[in-house]
Amino acid sequence: MRGAVDRRAVEQWVADYERLWRTPETARLAELFLPDATYLPSPWARPMEGLDQIARFWDAERDGPDEEFTMSSDIVAVEEDTAVVRVLIEYGAPGSRPWRDLWVVRFGDDGRCSSFEEWPFAPDQPDGH
Repeated sequence: MRGAVDRRAVEQWVADYERLWRTPETARLAELFLPDATYLPSPWARPMEGLDQIARFWDAERDGPDEEFTMSSDIVAVEEDTAVVRVLIEYGAPGSRPWRDLWVVRFGDDGRCSSFEEWPFAPDQPDGH
């Protein structure tokens, strides 16, 4: 059985994720992710594998450390080595839309992420009706 995480560890990981998203470059991703971690930016995306692919994705997706946004989160569930986190991100640029995300995060024994899966939702997304 893999190691269990608790809510406090998940809260810290989410805070570190936001801090590193706001940090120039991606040299410190190994603080968050295991070397062979997988990262799914949406349930339909092809998973990125390893720190190099995750770093390229982060560099392409963010506007840099000066990007204006606020992020809040709520831990929905924690069981064994897996957490589900609801995240709200509001960008500061005029005309920006907020994003609601669900993150499914699986942790390795040392507390770093082994698998990250994001389910992003925007307000103008079709609701399926």
